[in-house]
Amino acid sequence: MPAAKYDAIYRDLREEIENQRYDYQSMLPSEHQLIRHYGCSRNTVRRALQQLAEDGYVQIIHGKGAVVLFRRKEQAEFLIGGIENLREAAARNRLELKTKVIFFAELLVEERIQRRTDFPIGAEIYYLQRLRYLDGEALILDHNYFLKSIVRNLTKEIAEGSVYEYMEGVLGETIVTTKRKYTVERITEIDGKYMDMKDYNCLAVVSSHTYNKDGVMFEYTQSRHRPDRFAFYEQAKRLKYGASSISGAFHSFH
Repeated sequence: MPAAKYDAIYRDLREEIENQRYDYQSMLPSEHQLIRHYGCSRNTVRRALQQLAEDGYVQIIHGKGAVVLFRRKEQAEFLIGGIENLREAAARNRLELKTKVIFFAELLVEERIQRRTDFPIGAEIYYLQRLRYLDGEALILDHNYFLKSIVRNLTKEIAEGSVYEYMEGVLGETIVTTKRKYTVERITEIDGKYMDMKDYNCLAVVSSHTYNKDGVMFEYTQSRHRPDRFAFYEQAKRLKYGASSISGAFHSFH
């Protein structure tokens, strides 16, 4: 099954749901109607619908079809289970994104950095601080650590675009998995200096370790978010015997 075909259908249906062509709790067209519309196989349509279900856009009800669960909110929704770059998340939330690199350095990992990131002592890394503007507000401050041997020839200009798109499109790297921790922390001096914090004294913080296809950790990022503009969510399904299956899709945003 060509991945591009089901992915194109998934993206098309997702855009129509986000544009509210299909309202909350309405039904998507039937599988038969979608097969006829897209000129594809039943398996291709089902794979696209399954991806929509995994990302929380629809619920598939046996014998009825796919019911829309998506509702637009003022808060930007960041998905938990997958690896979505910030450009993709911003586009999905209809937000204008701008990235400014406020610090860029090449470092050798020493004990303090090793404890924080898990990179081995002596490894060569890039360390960046990137300020993320959404619709003109400085809402996210990223502290990025990238392994130089994997993220080769990184520049400030590349980092102000998308590091992941550079890795996948130019370097030919495959980004496979990420482990994340979610915490709430008090703002620091640097947060207050650069971010539009209003009267908030704490942030939502996402810390992530990300690995390539060879199992090499190439990135540690701490992403600090002003709390009123973001919602992190996952899609969970209750199975028999009390087991649960959880899926979703966010970020390390790059």
